Amino acid sequence: MFELDVRSRKAIYEQLVDKIKEMIVYGVLQPDEQLPSVRTLSGQLTVNPNTIQKAYRELEREGYIYSLQGKGSFVSSSVEHPNAAMRDEIRAALVKLIAEASYSGLTKADMTLLFEEAMARIEKGEPHD
Repeated sequence: MFELDVRSRKAIYEQLVDKIKEMIVYGVLQPDEQLPSVRTLSGQLTVNPNTIQKAYRELEREGYIYSLQGKGSFVSSSVEHPNAAMRDEIRAALVKLIAEASYSGLTKADMTLLFEEAMARIEKGEPHD
């Protein structure tokens, strides 16, 4: 279900958060669908259960999932319309990436082409890399 890169500089829990967000945004995980239990996912990924729990807490804090006592964690149905704070966070990250891309030599035309390609993939329902 998930592929994590143990050699990545990004923390395991952050990779897990990103993968689950991606699966929710692309509709792989549907609203109110139950996520694997911490113990199950920990066993599948051979990752410490505390790492899985930390990822689930972060996803819940951001509104992607919700938890029911004794039942588990579920995909939130409100994810389809990200809140203003989430949009601001994404906007800030994009501005930073665009600045870095420009500094590394990508032109406005290059970035426009990349944007159009990304939007075309999204419209086709293809996941990003």
